[in-house]
Amino acid sequence: MGPLCFWRPTLLLFLLCPAGAPLKICAFNMQRFAEGKTEKASVVDTLVKILARYDISVLQEVMDVKEKAIPALVDALNRFDGGSGTYSYHTSPLLGRGNYQERYVFVYRHQRIRMIDSYKYEDNHPDRPDVFAREPFIVRFSVPNKELPELMLIPLHTAPTHAEAEIDALYDVFLNVKSRWGMEDMIFLGDFNADCGYVAKKRWKEIRLRQKPDFHWLIGDKADTTVRENTRCAYDRIVVHGQRCLDAVVPGSAQAFDFSKEFGLSEEEALEVSDHYPVEVELYSACQGLQPIHPAGLVLLAATVLSTSGHGF
Repeated sequence: MGPLCFWRPTLLLFLLCPAGAPLKICAFNMQRFAEGKTEKASVVDTLVKILARYDISVLQEVMDVKEKAIPALVDALNRFDGGSGTYSYHTSPLLGRGNYQERYVFVYRHQRIRMIDSYKYEDNHPDRPDVFAREPFIVRFSVPNKELPELMLIPLHTAPTHAEAEIDALYDVFLNVKSRWGMEDMIFLGDFNADCGYVAKKRWKEIRLRQKPDFHWLIGDKADTTVRENTRCAYDRIVVHGQRCLDAVVPGSAQAFDFSKEFGLSEEEALEVSDHYPVEVELYSACQGLQPIHPAGLVLLAATVLSTSGHGF
């Protein structure tokens, strides 16, 4: 009987999909992102290096009225990724009051992530109508996690002077999503303006998203999500709800990504990209969609793995 007969399914799975790379998600305020930034090669170069870190990037302050800047950025991202066409995107309509409007944009690896559905939250709560400057745009994804097969991402970019009310109203959004889809595993993320005078410390006890049980704030109050050296503010946050979602979080993975330090940029160069750092988190992953392999293929795979590890049959 050959050595292959003694292999266990778990070993085969490990060989075919080692460890299952974590799913990386970020929220990134791109600071008035529009066509002008896509015309700056150095800015685009930094942006694609940032976005290539993630399986899903939730972008805010996208002021792409003509809908040309995001396609150009995603094209550059796919070229950076070897022209594989790995990344797709989904965008909200323009949101906002008056002439100042933005989009939420979800850039994701479509070979690993599947978008299922999306909708704009109707900001007409009878007790708090029109509370959001830019209504949340909720997207439902299928993700490679056996215990957490679907995940809802809910971005918010608050108006700074109304940050307290908008963060509190995310609890109403939670109830709306739960009623609509019957699921509780959600991630709220984005530039909440949740610090430095926009949310008073004494008011946190009145904000339901902070006080209701089972909401877990992964980016703490002492974090710095700002690029400027003379500021230290935890504006950008990631909040998870649902036990399966919490269990899927890789401990210690939630943080701000200091791209200026990572890519050796001066403060001036970094500020051309954005005045915010992305905030990120990793979720445990699992292999999906493995196809049966012909026995001859298994033998070849085994020989390759064992030979590279220094062992023969």
